[in-house]
Amino acid sequence: MALTSTLYNLTIDLADSDRGVYESLDLRVARHPSESEEFLLARVLAYALEYREGIDFSRGLSDPDEPPISVRDLTGNMRAWIDIGTPSADRLHKAAKSTDRVAVYNHKESQQWLAGLGSARIHRAHDLELFALDRSLIATLTARLDRRMSFAMSVSDGGIYLSFADGSLQGTVSRLRM
Repeated sequence: MALTSTLYNLTIDLADSDRGVYESLDLRVARHPSESEEFLLARVLAYALEYREGIDFSRGLSDPDEPPISVRDLTGNMRAWIDIGTPSADRLHKAAKSTDRVAVYNHKESQQWLAGLGSARIHRAHDLELFALDRSLIATLTARLDRRMSFAMSVSDGGIYLSFADGSLQGTVSRLRM
């Protein structure tokens, strides 16, 4: 018998002063059986950090040719490919050829991955937007993970601040260079 996805209901009051985005997000996010909790939370944070019209979680792990998050215009054309973790150079090369903007949010150790990317041939490698999510923030948030969660998320000058009814967490998102 095949394992099924686990559904998470997340309500996020987003205040991203860096981009001037203030929204209330009501997300239903499916966690694939092979997906770690850390990956799930990195996807959720990346979604909030990238939130704009046309953003959507894609089939991701069920369809390896799709990014975990994409931004599409009204005609259905992909405007942004948003990946999570440490995608291969071949995947990033394909993504950069298929859309104008490619962003990656890494929640793992970055140095070895960046070194491998630096020596690879990637279309428009200089245009890739690579970010590191604070690993301790992901770990602490994972410990709080519940199938129903509600929190406020503020973003300012690369800082991420999460406020819950019973406490708060903070971390950073920082730009990476190959």
